[in-house]
Amino acid sequence: MQDQDKEVKQEQELNFALLRERILARAQSWWRPAGTSIAVALILLLGWSVVNGKHGLSSWQRQRVQDRELHKDIQDLQQENTRLRDHVGRLKSDANAIEHEAREQLHYARPGEVIYTLPASSQSSSAAQSR
Repeated sequence: MQDQDKEVKQEQELNFALLRERILARAQSWWRPAGTSIAVALILLLGWSVVNGKHGLSSWQRQRVQDRELHKDIQDLQQENTRLRDHVGRLKSDANAIEHEAREQLHYARPGEVIYTLPASSQSSSAAQSR
């Protein structure tokens, strides 16, 4: 009876070992494609993030364009500052520049001069059309 119990026990262990091998073989055959699919999905997600993410290539390109526009604006403003500084310097030191500015902006005249003011071109064209 002990021999018979040993044989049954050995047979159960053998069946258990075979069952274990089959389960492992199925798991491996299922996990390989699943693992590959997961790896491909992660790679695609990473690629999408690199291109379209918050700090991706699209964002980088937009920031680069904005940077160029801001540098151009800075350059334009620096040129305007230089021009205005030169103009202020001329107004501080050059009497002719002061006189020119007074005549243009304030409509000043020298003694004996008469200033004639003509209507703006848009007003004269609309008046001509109504006649």
